Amino acid sequence: MPRYKDSPEVRAAKQERREKLRELLALMEVEDVRDLKSVFKEMVGEVLENGLEAELDDKLGYTKYDYWNKDTDNSRNGHSVKTVKTSAGEVEIAVPRDRKAEFKPQIIRKNETSLSWDIEEKIISMYAKGMTTNDISAHIEDIYGIEVSDSLVSRITDKILPVVKEWQQRPLESIYAVVFMDAIHYNVRCEGRIVKKAVYIAIGINMDGKKDVLGMYVGENESARYWLSILNGLKNRGVEDILIACVDGLTGFPEAISAVYPKTEVQQCIIHQIRNSTRYVSYKDIKALMADLKKVYAAVDEETALYELEQFATKWDSKYPKISASWKAHWSELSTYFKYPQSVRTLIYTTNSIENFNRQLRKVSKNRSVFPNDDSLLKMLYLAQVDITRKWTGRRRDQSEIHSQLEIFFADRLPQQQKFTVM
Repeated sequence: MPRYKDSPEVRAAKQERREKLRELLALMEVEDVRDLKSVFKEMVGEVLENGLEAELDDKLGYTKYDYWNKDTDNSRNGHSVKTVKTSAGEVEIAVPRDRKAEFKPQIIRKNETSLSWDIEEKIISMYAKGMTTNDISAHIEDIYGIEVSDSLVSRITDKILPVVKEWQQRPLESIYAVVFMDAIHYNVRCEGRIVKKAVYIAIGINMDGKKDVLGMYVGENESARYWLSILNGLKNRGVEDILIACVDGLTGFPEAISAVYPKTEVQQCIIHQIRNSTRYVSYKDIKALMADLKKVYAAVDEETALYELEQFATKWDSKYPKISASWKAHWSELSTYFKYPQSVRTLIYTTNSIENFNRQLRKVSKNRSVFPNDDSLLKMLYLAQVDITRKWTGRRRDQSEIHSQLEIFFADRLPQQQKFTVM
């Protein structure tokens, strides 16, 4: 026998609704999907008109024909006809008016576009997926039979900009365990030419191990000076201390961090350093060279790493002298992770956390070779960020160990109330 989740009463109610629906469809002479769509449009129109009439009732303080309860010198003044674009198609409705023209409907506002909220939500959702305004216009027309201009799509998505601004300025927590900083680049049209813009991204891990995008900022070519302004912005938003900052190899980056957060330990991304080191290595040497370089960054401690770096230099400096020189020049930032146990090392020695985020942004933006302006780029990135971070609900398996270790290493910088919560 079939097993039902619903009770007999619920099943009976569902069956009764189905019977009434069948009777209604028969009464409306619905024979196919086209007829159903037409009926649905009528129903949408009826719901909208009823809502508008209810709004006017509330405004005037009495219902239609209820004159004995009238307590205003204002009154109804007929209707105006308006065509509203909905997900069901274009619907013609009668909008009630008042004699003093004081009635300002909220369901369908006077000065708004004729597009309904549900269409707007779909447009914003498609924009978040990286679709161009042309693609969105074509998609809406194909699915709903509604013509939507590119400029209208832009105006609808522009409603996101105040939300983005508020998000960029929101208060942050006072202390972050780790902050990852990196930049991703996009082509943006500017004054009639296409320029490459850097999007500066900061991702923080707070005291409870929760990951959050602290901010995204569109600027010119990546520079330590611009990062300095971003770090000052984080401080102005309430970030008093960052325990460890994980960055790429941008010149001047450690100095910029030190200027704002002098106690912050800086870890330069090992993967970035490896990529830069092996960029011009001959194909026939790459395998052997990488094996020797791994002995440096995978060493058990800093002493062993320095020994292996000298061995590497002895073997490879004759062909590639710049590699060991670069590692030695940046050693203070490259070697920070050696003082920590493996769990913390794995967390901080690369910027994988932010690079994975960037990779997902690129997936969304892959169809957008050029953005018309900075706002267009920022809108898409913010909406994509909302979708991506919605899945950031879990914790690392080794989170408790990381917490315990950092509590000891940074005991003097963590107020009692700011200690890590081990769950």
